[in-house]
Amino acid sequence: MKIAILSRNPNLYSTRRLKEAWEAQGHQVDIIDTLHCYMDITSSRPTVRYHGEELPHYDAIIPRIGASVTFYGTAVARQFEMMGTFNINESVAISRSRDKLRSMQLLSRKGIGMPRTGFANKPDNIKDLIKNVGGAPVVIKLLEGTQGIGVVLADTAKAAESIIEAFMGLKANILVQEFIKEAGGADIRCLVIGGRVVAAMKRQGAEGEFRSNLHRGGSAVVVKLSKEERETAVNAAKIMGLNFCGVDLLRSENGPMVMEVNSSPGLEGIEKATGMNIAGMVFDFLEKSPKTATNKTRGRG
Repeated sequence: MKIAILSRNPNLYSTRRLKEAWEAQGHQVDIIDTLHCYMDITSSRPTVRYHGEELPHYDAIIPRIGASVTFYGTAVARQFEMMGTFNINESVAISRSRDKLRSMQLLSRKGIGMPRTGFANKPDNIKDLIKNVGGAPVVIKLLEGTQGIGVVLADTAKAAESIIEAFMGLKANILVQEFIKEAGGADIRCLVIGGRVVAAMKRQGAEGEFRSNLHRGGSAVVVKLSKEERETAVNAAKIMGLNFCGVDLLRSENGPMVMEVNSSPGLEGIEKATGMNIAGMVFDFLEKSPKTATNKTRGRG
């Protein structure tokens, strides 16, 4: 098989591991910088060009598209879909997951557990917005934030009002969420491949830190999931339309709550915590998947 990984940095752990795992099986893997792709958009023969040449046909692509280049990255992925290349995570599914508001609306419509969440535009809604998610303390998130950046815990209603007013003054889109105190600054990352949870780790925030991101100094250990947690992760991935993703859960008094569905999950933390060959599992899924022109949206999304 011939595979393309859409990644801007071939030296990133996840990109490197995916390439190593597939090449170890004797297959060809090309790493393509998404932003250096350009497209010939025609109804008869759509193509992707790269460094002045037309790219060959690939059996499948694996998009490793950073949040900052979501718009262009999904356009490139969609072009491959139009060419009949199998995309492990289709462009429309990536777009859904990257829009925190849209993804939460989709998950809530299907009954997936999540913290009470508010979204508003005008400052005169702030007091009622805080009240409707259960009152302080509340978590305030930038819609475009990643890796814990743009996530603030407000301990009091007054502090929450000030933070929300500041964000709104900057014309930033924000979510206000119920704070799940019993989670204790920890969450669970479930790695879902092909409709199955293949690995899970518990990420614990550093002392005094409510965010559990490993990029913020958190630690990770293997964790055993309950049946309900496993089903929640699988259902969340299915609703988003993602074959390969990380589903972040909080353990609450009311059961598992989904915080985020990540369409480009990092492999370093979970491979080191579990000792599992996650990169190899991704390609096991690709080998068993039908390839040509089997994208559900076929580039129409």
